[in-house]
Amino acid sequence: MDSAKTGIGQLTERSLHAGLKDYLAQPGDYFEVKLGRYVIDIVRGDLLIEIQTRHLYALRPKLRRLLEDHRVRLIHPLPQERRIVREARDGGLTHRRSPKHAAVHDIFTELVRIPDLAVHPNLTLEVLLIREEQVWRDDGQGSWRRGRWSLIDRRLLGVNESVVLSTPSDFLALLPPLPEPFTNAELAKVKGWNPHLAGKATYALRAMELLALCGKRGRSNLFTRSL
Repeated sequence: MDSAKTGIGQLTERSLHAGLKDYLAQPGDYFEVKLGRYVIDIVRGDLLIEIQTRHLYALRPKLRRLLEDHRVRLIHPLPQERRIVREARDGGLTHRRSPKHAAVHDIFTELVRIPDLAVHPNLTLEVLLIREEQVWRDDGQGSWRRGRWSLIDRRLLGVNESVVLSTPSDFLALLPPLPEPFTNAELAKVKGWNPHLAGKATYALRAMELLALCGKRGRSNLFTRSL
């Protein structure tokens, strides 16, 4: 394992990733360490720390290889508060706050793609509820969802909360109190949930063998906790 240097490295990365690395840094950490074919964000003793600001499934091949022989702590931020800065074509700037506020159970939108890895004994998932700033530029090349404005940067403004998920009961605890058995429709009615998220949560937890299918109520599947 070859170390780069004991400081924030110079690999190309967006501001949010760099800001999270600064936030997580502790004395004695090594940054951007070469380990086989991979570069590790932070090495702390025998612990590998990986920061993934976008989709967790993009790390699947890397995680599968690392988890064979190493303890890994996977860091994923969710924007509990978001400020949007728009850069107009004439250089003018406008600011607004997004009405969207992520909660820790929104992590199910990512877990649905890596349920097998989420419960690996060598993996700990740390969800950071953050305050972030997004910078949009009016260049006509961005997503249609943003009206063709490009998202050019994400900046860390602060961390509101850290939630560590390391045991099966930690993942089950993300579900709200519900009578059992329950349906996706009943989960979706809870404040902060919706049908899309409920479906992903029950799918992921079933794949993690933490929920069991126990029949039907009409045309709806019934679920019960396995622990």
